[in-house]
Amino acid sequence: MASACARHILVKTKAEAEKLKQQLAKGADFAALAKKHSLCKSSKKGGDLGEFRPGTMVKAFDDVVFKKPVLKVHGPVKTRFGFHLIETIYRS
Repeated sequence: MASACARHILVKTKAEAEKLKQQLAKGADFAALAKKHSLCKSSKKGGDLGEFRPGTMVKAFDDVVFKKPVLKVHGPVKTRFGFHLIETIYRS
């Protein structure tokens, strides 16, 4: 069965997510931004969610992790939790 490893930054607004995405595009460190801004408890680990299987996360999140290119920051992706910037580290 498929599995993937991803990290994310969760914020309240789309504007905030866009701003962080611009910083990442300019070379900002993903883990550092996650530690500082993410509302998820994974922020302590730089946004790292570890390895998980399809169906573990909400659908919008899963769709990015299991269908979009790896090692690229996607988003903002809206879920009931807020807005995510998601980077899939690997997928098998």
